[in-house]
Amino acid sequence: MKDSEKKRILIVEDDMHIAEGIRLNLSLKGYEVQIAADGMAGLREWRNWRPQLIVLDIMLPGIDGLSVLRHIRIEDEKLPILILSAKSEPEYRVKGLSYGVDDYLSKPFHLDEFLLRVDRLMTRAEWSHDP
Repeated sequence: MKDSEKKRILIVEDDMHIAEGIRLNLSLKGYEVQIAADGMAGLREWRNWRPQLIVLDIMLPGIDGLSVLRHIRIEDEKLPILILSAKSEPEYRVKGLSYGVDDYLSKPFHLDEFLLRVDRLMTRAEWSHDP
């Protein structure tokens, strides 16, 4: 990917160890990555930076990830969003899907699987922008 073509990914995650690890691996794949450490910062970064994909935790300080998801979906139904959460119970996955999340991956996760899911979501987003 050329710098001018870099796709932007916003990570909304309060665990900086996880967030920085994800940022490193996505950056190595050619993505431009920003981190927001809480729900309010995530909404601010989404509005100001306009990423092409969001990786969203559920358990966040301030506004939780499901509320962030609902706020975003009011204005943007097409933005790919992947929830990455320690909440693996079916009720959380179902609630996330009912609020409009595109994919849900539970922690702990396999890095290669995560990266493939991100790539697939980005590819599908490009398809939806083709005439």
